[in-house]
Amino acid sequence: MKLFGTQRKTEDNVDFKYLDEKSIYLDSACQTLRPQSVIDAMVEYFRTYNTCGGRVKYDWGVKLDEKITETKRQILALLKKSESEYVVAFTLNTTYGINLVLGQLPPKFKKIVTSDIEHNSVFLPTITTAKRLNVPRVVLSRLTDGSLEYTVDDLSNAVVVLNSVSNIDGCPLRNLKEITDDIHKTGGIVLVDAAQGMSHNRDLLCSSDFDALFFSGHKLYGPSIGVIVIKRSLISMLDIGFIGGGMVEDVDRESYSLVSSLEDISGRLEIGLQDFSGIIGLGVALKWFEKYKPEGQNRDAHQVKLSQLLFDKLNEIPTIKLVNSGPTPIISFYSEKVDAHRLAIYLSSQNIMVRSGYFCCHYFLKNLKRYPPLVRVSLGLHNTEEQVEKFIRTLKAILANV
Repeated sequence: MKLFGTQRKTEDNVDFKYLDEKSIYLDSACQTLRPQSVIDAMVEYFRTYNTCGGRVKYDWGVKLDEKITETKRQILALLKKSESEYVVAFTLNTTYGINLVLGQLPPKFKKIVTSDIEHNSVFLPTITTAKRLNVPRVVLSRLTDGSLEYTVDDLSNAVVVLNSVSNIDGCPLRNLKEITDDIHKTGGIVLVDAAQGMSHNRDLLCSSDFDALFFSGHKLYGPSIGVIVIKRSLISMLDIGFIGGGMVEDVDRESYSLVSSLEDISGRLEIGLQDFSGIIGLGVALKWFEKYKPEGQNRDAHQVKLSQLLFDKLNEIPTIKLVNSGPTPIISFYSEKVDAHRLAIYLSSQNIMVRSGYFCCHYFLKNLKRYPPLVRVSLGLHNTEEQVEKFIRTLKAILANV
């Protein structure tokens, strides 16, 4: 059945002009849409300088190496970190990066610490790492405002792995700076899942002295590529065991020497041939993200406006139970009238795309809070006030007819 007419296309969505006019995409916490400029940059790489980085001396390779270096510097600049202390390495995605670092930590730490609301990409590797290192694993709680509830003793000589923004309700880790300050006093390290934090509440990341940070380009309007921002001191500490081409300076019959120069030390985490088109696309996406003005507004102001509108409208529906305590670009809820998966299918029939389920946070949502499957609506910079209003009208119509 069709409840409403087609979605009017606005000039503000010119960067996403490839979208069907009827489609309303509300799943940016899973992956954001890609602006046309990102797509074009990746195609240009394949067509005009499709070669290997760090391996060739001809012009195509020189151009590629320059763009790789530029992208790495962009990332450090966005996080306000210095090249003398941090390096950037590219991987498959956030999950891969977290496992890569945790899986090569030396047995010098006394415990692994995480929180109860973590995505499985953090929650599961902290389980396996604690077993590998034969140390206790501590699961702490997060307060309603997103802060970690802890004592300094909880963090003593620990590996602390936390998200900076929850993918359940968009709540930020407000005391991240205090956590990093406290953990470093006790000889521990802080690893940050910034998959959501790079596009929301990045100021938290800039102000904190994290040891390593992980994010994915596909949640930041770029291609599906992973990024590790890591202190040089932590790379030097790792027991590198996941190894291959591009990571060594020399190889003998039964031995090898890892890349040792400070300039190239990030290569210790870049196993084999890299996703060069992805690196190019990410660099363009970061530039686009910094300059884009949705509907002519400041980026953050636009997100705040739409988040407040969405939160307020959902709050008006009596059969909807919100998980969020306040408005953010990521809002989760369940309905007392209809299962979340069925509701997502009904919305899909009206060309509205949302996520349903437990969002890879099974421990917290399913087993600790014992919620039923949820619906998650996550806003992106391509979304408009008109789209939020249509989503609400459609949701109300569906609930009135089930």
